[in-house]
Amino acid sequence: MICTINDQYFLRPLRPTDADELQMLANNRNIWLNVRDVFPHPYTLKDAHEFIDKVKNDDPPNVLAIATMERFLGCIGLTFNQDIHRVTAELGYWIGESYWRKGIASISVKRFVKYGFDTFDITRIQAGVLEWNRSSMRVLEKCGFTLDGIFRQAVIKDGRICDYFIYSILKERLTVTATPK
Repeated sequence: MICTINDQYFLRPLRPTDADELQMLANNRNIWLNVRDVFPHPYTLKDAHEFIDKVKNDDPPNVLAIATMERFLGCIGLTFNQDIHRVTAELGYWIGESYWRKGIASISVKRFVKYGFDTFDITRIQAGVLEWNRSSMRVLEKCGFTLDGIFRQAVIKDGRICDYFIYSILKERLTVTATPK
């Protein structure tokens, strides 16, 4: 385990044995509607194996499985910016639809942000959210992210041009406001 979230949920590296569950959960239009187009739809078993192969050698890992001891539930990861933006990483995450509205995303994001700041040389983590994904906005707000701005009519998803909400959290803010619970 990379991170124990609580006695039920963990963040850990993806495993080849996650492929079937990854494919089953990711092959969902409701998930695809809230992520970038690089996330395939339909999501095949080949896509799952290719994704696991792509991230398995990252050391330290910047993409982790959200899981219980028995099951893969989703993924969370960072994409690192380049050049003068190299101190910023972009957070992305998704959880299988059957696990929505159980607080798993919030506790996963909170723990993963700490892992990201502790592990990588970054000062800022940001996340972009499509205008209709209010649940993800609430997750980020619960985890201490601040809305930096709304990029009006900036992206296209499923043929629809929409606003893109940018949230961020700073390493210094996490350090100052962190209190054990």
